[in-house]
Amino acid sequence: MQDDEPLEEWARRRAERQAASMGRRRAVSLGSSPHRGAHVDPGAPRAIEEWTGTEWQVVGLAENLATAQSLLFPPPPERAKPAEWDRPANGRGRGRHRKPTSAEERDQ
Repeated sequence: MQDDEPLEEWARRRAERQAASMGRRRAVSLGSSPHRGAHVDPGAPRAIEEWTGTEWQVVGLAENLATAQSLLFPPPPERAKPAEWDRPANGRGRGRHRKPTSAEERDQ
């Protein structure tokens, strides 16, 4: 059994994967220890690297882990609150979520 796919199909899928990963960034520790998890030496300087599709390229430096994280994961922009629209006031309604009225109040 042979699952050969056309070369054009494989090349298209490969190009899509590479395009999706391009521009991805990471922070690499520049400390004396080998490349390990980010939490190992939070005070060490970091190199900010960006994936070009074939290799990691240094695009900047950060003083420590906290600075690197603020560069890699900036806070989302604040969304402007929509203007208040003229909505009806919540009066005494008869919906299910309303408190039932007593018989004396209904007779008045």
